[in-house]
Amino acid sequence: NSGAWRARGERAANATPAQTRIVNMNKVGAMLTGDADPPIELLFVYNNNPLQTLPRQEEVRRGLAREDLFTVVFEQVRTDTCHWADLLLPATTFLEHDDLAIGYGAMRLNRVRPIIAPVGEARSNQAVFSELVRRLGLEQPGDPIEPADLEAAILSDTPSAIEALARDGAALPAFGSRPVQFVDVFPLTPDRKVDLYPAALDAQAPDGLYGFQPDPATADFPLALISPATARTVSSSLGQLYRDQVPLTMHPDDAGPRGLAHGDEVRVWNALGEVRCRLAIDGGLRPGVVVLPKGLWSHNTLNGVTANALAPDSLTDLGGGACFNDARVQVAAMP
Repeated sequence: NSGAWRARGERAANATPAQTRIVNMNKVGAMLTGDADPPIELLFVYNNNPLQTLPRQEEVRRGLAREDLFTVVFEQVRTDTCHWADLLLPATTFLEHDDLAIGYGAMRLNRVRPIIAPVGEARSNQAVFSELVRRLGLEQPGDPIEPADLEAAILSDTPSAIEALARDGAALPAFGSRPVQFVDVFPLTPDRKVDLYPAALDAQAPDGLYGFQPDPATADFPLALISPATARTVSSSLGQLYRDQVPLTMHPDDAGPRGLAHGDEVRVWNALGEVRCRLAIDGGLRPGVVVLPKGLWSHNTLNGVTANALAPDSLTDLGGGACFNDARVQVAAMP
């Protein structure tokens, strides 16, 4: 969970800490537009572009547009969410601050050093949040406020990593960088074996771990809209660099009966919203499925709306995750 969504709370320096309200990010649109009690009055956004990444995009937009919501966006680039900020704070990039980082699939923890000083008034996450803790009187005894203390707290269970980072600038796990499954590492189950049907998980799912979920398609909205990643963005990150229009992709068997051709301007809609974009015909796509990639920005479609506007904010039966690919839509030529 890379975004922060907090209700405003106040307390004196020595008073009992206020209870923190936790909001599932997939429900932010609903919470900002009326479901929260008491209402959310302050929103602090960091490491996230909620307008372009959360489901029910138009509901999120209505929430961000509230006159009585004070929105702070702490960002590196001017995302679409930034246009709704009451206060915009500049964040440092990885080139400007210290960090500990692990790449996807890597077995190596690296110490990242800045190569330039922070540009302008840009600050790191750690610098901003530690200062907020101090100014709001929220600091507790033993809190790791300084960067070195925070790093020590993160690595407290692995003292060998602290030594390796200090010595080599990188640390490897005890089993090395090329582990063999079931030889060097094992599942964290009591018997160290794979469990394909854990009773605890089965009990959490309303219909059981392998319960059948019916297709949410209807006669009005028969097409499954999926939003896979592309090589151009990481979620919505780097989207400012790709300025072209991004088409909806459809199989010829779905385009023909609708009188649609490659390059047409189309509207894709359901009860939650409407996206206007160009059409691409692809015979390699499965009939009944249309594709509009995730991570698009407002400049990538004809009406500034993206696939997230058509995605429900219903939650997965396990983990409370998003159901983006449960979006069911209809497609027609632009009137």
